[in-house]
Amino acid sequence: MSGEGPSVNHSNSSNSKVALITGITGQDGSYLAEFLIEKGYEIRPKEIYNLGAQSHVKISFELSEYTAQVDAIGTLRLLEAVRVAGLEKDTKIYQASTSELYGKVVEVPQTEKTPFYPRSPYAYGMFACNGLLFNHESPRRGENFVTRKITRGVAKITLGLMTHIELGTLDSKRDWGHAKDYAMWLMLQQKEPEDFVVATGETHSVREFVEKAFACVGRQVTWRGTGVDETGHDAETDQLLVKVNPKYFRQTEVAKEKLGWVPRVTFDELVRDMVTADLSLMKRDPAA
Repeated sequence: MSGEGPSVNHSNSSNSKVALITGITGQDGSYLAEFLIEKGYEIRPKEIYNLGAQSHVKISFELSEYTAQVDAIGTLRLLEAVRVAGLEKDTKIYQASTSELYGKVVEVPQTEKTPFYPRSPYAYGMFACNGLLFNHESPRRGENFVTRKITRGVAKITLGLMTHIELGTLDSKRDWGHAKDYAMWLMLQQKEPEDFVVATGETHSVREFVEKAFACVGRQVTWRGTGVDETGHDAETDQLLVKVNPKYFRQTEVAKEKLGWVPRVTFDELVRDMVTADLSLMKRDPAA
């Protein structure tokens, strides 16, 4: 993000737009807030972006009731508040959903017309209550997600705070984009509500993410073994760096055609952004 603060329009003219964003402390909400402030938005909502959610699949199995309350009932309460306040005719609502709604893969690639087959409490919570956002990452991503686990690990190994990273399946692939690159705002500028699949249209493996992340700090990874016995080593020093799903390729033609949206942040830039941010974080606070 730019080092300069966003320009804020304090005008009270009828042309000023106002937005309400839930989930403001998450990566999507914080980037969106910065973007809308730059656009001159104020704080009395004509647009509502519901980004607040319990979004971790594993946790949704452990806390299924809480997940349903936040993701489904929470959305219902927000919609009811709009209705009771008499704002339904003048207020647009963006409901952030998830590629987890597709669940069991019944067709590849998935589109806006692909039937939903949710297979986790998180997916059902979002289904009950919708752009369909595929994996999007940033330096603000939660630490329990694999991309932050990798970039934090690279930063800690580089600074001598960790010896190696432990990961699951290295060949699992995802469509990863940058959170600040996503198109919530564009969707609410449409006259008619519609679901959109938002993704980069490219898939990359966890293995690729690891290699790109270490490349950001000048290290090349070589791999040995297979399956659970596979390990990644520094090509020069032989230091152990890494111990040891269906492809996800997303069609995004509808979002690109109707919204004029294309991802601007490349996969390489995304990885570099996250590694750089975690290096800065670990230098400031090694215990972070």
